[in-house]
Amino acid sequence: MTSVRMDKWLWAARFFKTRALAANACDLGRIESRGQRAKPAREVHIGDLLRVKTEAAEFQVEVLLLSEVRGSAAIAQTLYRETEESRELRLKVAEERKQMLQFEALPEGKPSKRDRQELNRLRGKIHRF
Repeated sequence: MTSVRMDKWLWAARFFKTRALAANACDLGRIESRGQRAKPAREVHIGDLLRVKTEAAEFQVEVLLLSEVRGSAAIAQTLYRETEESRELRLKVAEERKQMLQFEALPEGKPSKRDRQELNRLRGKIHRF
């Protein structure tokens, strides 16, 4: 086997859950091969550099092996090698996303009496009755 369809390879490498999702990502321009948008029927060859944008992250990978069959995750990871720049950027974005989750959302509506008293104490406006 010298080449495989792009959508089949992306599915076999477990970038997408179904082959239809892989084909849809190609149609939407989320897959690039050699700097050009890849169609689902484009042939993937060993040594190709692919840029894959998924909901979770963006990957830049080099194709190491070809497969039309979806196997286990351990087997799927042997099909490609992620570039160092891609890995560093993906980890940086994940860390930024993690930091953003530390901020709490503001409560909706006006504060309760207890919340108002707490805010006044924090602002230094202590009312004594």
